[in-house]
Amino acid sequence: METLIDELAFTAGKDPVAYRRSLLQKSPRHLAALNLVAEKSGWGKPLPAGHYRGVAVHESFGSYVAEVAEISIDNGHLRVHRVTCAIDCGLAVNPEGVRAQMESCIIFGLTAVLYGEITLEKGRIKQRNFHDYKMVRMNEMPQMDVYIVDSNEKMGGAGEPGVPPVAPAIINAIFAATGKRIRRLPIQSSDLTKA
Repeated sequence: METLIDELAFTAGKDPVAYRRSLLQKSPRHLAALNLVAEKSGWGKPLPAGHYRGVAVHESFGSYVAEVAEISIDNGHLRVHRVTCAIDCGLAVNPEGVRAQMESCIIFGLTAVLYGEITLEKGRIKQRNFHDYKMVRMNEMPQMDVYIVDSNEKMGGAGEPGVPPVAPAIINAIFAATGKRIRRLPIQSSDLTKA
């Protein structure tokens, strides 16, 4: 859905954050997360040469999460430099716990985007355990900045809501870099060339 929203923003000639703001006027919790992540990520401010941003907003488990991914592509290799995350989970009783959960969600989502392919061979799944299922390693980790919306709304979850916006934020940043829309995961090196 969030890559579709990005396509609509592009077709309308609108900035992706501004376009979402216009759609979310009657959804204050979505909008609060989006506004906070836009501010904290520096949305609209210049990036280093060769860096691009993408944004996504999602609601799940009673929480509202917005993420901005900053990426670069060098010789067909994707590097996610930074993921900024804002969550409205209602009253955050344990803010450090919420931050830790969002960081783990980003790591899990990044693994899915880069490597999360399950393949079959002779009717059996090839990836049997962690020895043959690639995961994001320390040297691939982006800077992660997590912010919690000051909210007294009904409490939501913090275990999974940070996962869904990771892929579309990265995919939308890749579109900003290449002009190509990606329709499948994990990302292939052929997805990272200019359209």
